[in-house]
Amino acid sequence: MRVTISQVKEMKQKGEKITMLTAYDYSTAKIVDEVGVPLILVGDSLGVVMLGYDSTLPVTLDVMLHHTKAVVRGSQKAMVIGDMPFMTYHISVEQAMTNAGRFMQEAGCQAVKLEGGVTVEDKIKRIVECGIPVCGHIGLTPQSINQLGGHKIQGKTPEAAKRLLDDALAVERAGAFAVVLETVPAPLATLISKKLTIPTIGIGAGAGCDGQVQVINDLIGSYTDFVPKHAKQYAKVAEVIKTAVTGYYTEVKEGKFPTDAQSFPMDESVLESLK
Repeated sequence: MRVTISQVKEMKQKGEKITMLTAYDYSTAKIVDEVGVPLILVGDSLGVVMLGYDSTLPVTLDVMLHHTKAVVRGSQKAMVIGDMPFMTYHISVEQAMTNAGRFMQEAGCQAVKLEGGVTVEDKIKRIVECGIPVCGHIGLTPQSINQLGGHKIQGKTPEAAKRLLDDALAVERAGAFAVVLETVPAPLATLISKKLTIPTIGIGAGAGCDGQVQVINDLIGSYTDFVPKHAKQYAKVAEVIKTAVTGYYTEVKEGKFPTDAQSFPMDESVLESLK
């Protein structure tokens, strides 16, 4: 039985911290699920950390569905949340509902995530009314990176802080079961978390949120282009991989791999018959 939105809401009510982590493939999802992480986000961040783009904007719906299917196959207990990519819910409510439905029907995930607050309130409301759970996302919204002028802290002025609070309330009012707060000053994120009845999931938003989310490639140190300030590396997997690849490369060049242990024997009489 997978984690439900009711269980996620109960975690906030009980004061239990909520853990969310991204995953983009079967093998990684299996590991994350086995650890017991309750929420797996198939984020469009895969465009940067997996596909090498300089932003999330080039990621298409088909790409997201492809990766979400793999994560669903690799997990059994976690709620899998599919991230709706750029321009798949912006044009109309009908477009948003159709594409959210594709995540549920084709990818088999249990919820979708949309960026935006007041501007997408009507879309969240209709998607939820269709029976599709929605996780909101406000603050630094990567799909709006060009409009925001880069990766900047959001909500620093009184006006900006008020807009963020309004966005959070709009997401809650529309029926979302949780909302991600990205790159928001910790005191503001704490205030928003106290005002909302739904859980807040922070990324670069301090410890006052109801939960935390991180990109797994930052967490394990497999993405080496840069390490965000909000991330903590619990491992340096890139170095482990580099050591393994170097060892393989060297042994092949020197004729040390493969050995008999990695080879398959055969009956000598069969070989003799060929001679």
